[in-house]
Amino acid sequence: MELDNIDFQILRLLSQNSRIQWKDLGEQIHMTGQAVGNRIKKLEDSGVIKAYSLIVDEMKLGLFFTAFVIIYMKTANHDSFIRFINDRNEVVEAHRVSGEGCYHLKIKVDSQETLNLFLNKILDYGNYTLYLSIQETKQQNPLTAR
Repeated sequence: MELDNIDFQILRLLSQNSRIQWKDLGEQIHMTGQAVGNRIKKLEDSGVIKAYSLIVDEMKLGLFFTAFVIIYMKTANHDSFIRFINDRNEVVEAHRVSGEGCYHLKIKVDSQETLNLFLNKILDYGNYTLYLSIQETKQQNPLTAR
């Protein structure tokens, strides 16, 4: 699907408030609510909009530690490792990478003990390097990168 300027305006406004009424969104971009709804439906059907989500304060949920883990796999068979990380709630992002390591994980945990238990399980698949986040300095919507 080829996206035009109106599609990007809709996406930006939805990313700021996904609960906005189509009518209100349409007023901001000079379209009817029905026309906006049709555009949104096309964006959903084409897979541009994959889901609607919620941003929460992780600290208020008790997730005090953010860690970045670089995994160095023991074996070329990564299937069991991928199943493992997909089953772990503390893994919030996982990327297979080129360069240093095989995978980079972003994890969120409530305590050092939980972090240590997770890292002990990682050793079943390979070695790791750990980086603890001291402060998140930027979180950006991917739409602003365009």
